[in-house]
Amino acid sequence: MTTMLEVAKRAGVSKATVSRVLSGNGYVSQDTKDRVFKAIAESGYRPNLLARNLATKKSQTLGLVVTNTLYHGVYFSELLFHAARLTEDQGRQLILADGKHSAEEERAAIQYLLDLRCDAIIIYPRFLTPDEMDDIIRNHEQPIMVLNRRLRQNGSHCVWSDQKASSQMAMEQLIQQGHRDIAFITGSLDSPTGIERLAGYKEALNSHGIAVRDELITKGKWTPATGAAGVETLLERNVSFSALVASNDDMAIGAMKQLHAKGVRVPEQVSVIGFDDVALAPYTIPALSSVKIPVTAMIEETINRLIFMLDGGEFNLQHAFPGELIMRDSVTTGPFA
Repeated sequence: MTTMLEVAKRAGVSKATVSRVLSGNGYVSQDTKDRVFKAIAESGYRPNLLARNLATKKSQTLGLVVTNTLYHGVYFSELLFHAARLTEDQGRQLILADGKHSAEEERAAIQYLLDLRCDAIIIYPRFLTPDEMDDIIRNHEQPIMVLNRRLRQNGSHCVWSDQKASSQMAMEQLIQQGHRDIAFITGSLDSPTGIERLAGYKEALNSHGIAVRDELITKGKWTPATGAAGVETLLERNVSFSALVASNDDMAIGAMKQLHAKGVRVPEQVSVIGFDDVALAPYTIPALSSVKIPVTAMIEETINRLIFMLDGGEFNLQHAFPGELIMRDSVTTGPFA
């Protein structure tokens, strides 16, 4: 393997000069830079990035921690695409670390990125509590932002959307349109988002004096198959419902397919609302109504804050992004309109 000393000899400069060229520290003439880069290209030299990061205290990287259970969904695809695009716009590289299946593994993924000397880190948590994340932020120098979770002590280090309020908004729309028997397919209930969306469903019913009926609630796991299975479960229970809210669009699409397979017309017999407003939502038949969570704007705010903090800035404000209900053809008036 080629060493920095061999590059220096090939370029006719000192090892220290090669180091300055690679780090960008100190003046080096353009002619010397050209000779060094030519020697690197000819020799196939690859610098030790970790050693360089330790020396310069900058890696030009942002780290992102996400548990792998989110990787397969459309929502994560949008999140990752915009995170990578916006990081590139800042002239930096995005490094993804898998938070896996527990708080301990999420913590290990964060430490992995810290050990790589990432300049700043974004956490999209599933298992770590707000108090645990507050401790992580307090105990590390690198700027850390938490996405989609509200923190108690470090409010300026989180960007979040009120999932409970968004769920209530969807329910309010259905209730205003005359629906009372409203079914609900949950997301995974080890997920804060899944828990909050279920809480919003229940809160909306309670605020209108409508009883929460357990037989109208079925558990899903964010996939179209579990949305279809949720409808199958509701029909097997022989409960009547004029509307259905699914905790994400993937499950809503699976639910609509299963309703169609069972001869139940959407929206004439059952109105359907999902969450996330995925790109496919306007193209389903009927077009799916959905609560749009502004993922792009949230990622942009998160990265802008990290860059601002890296430049020495400080924040003293919180930022919550509201959901927006996009009404399409999958909802019509209910029996109590």
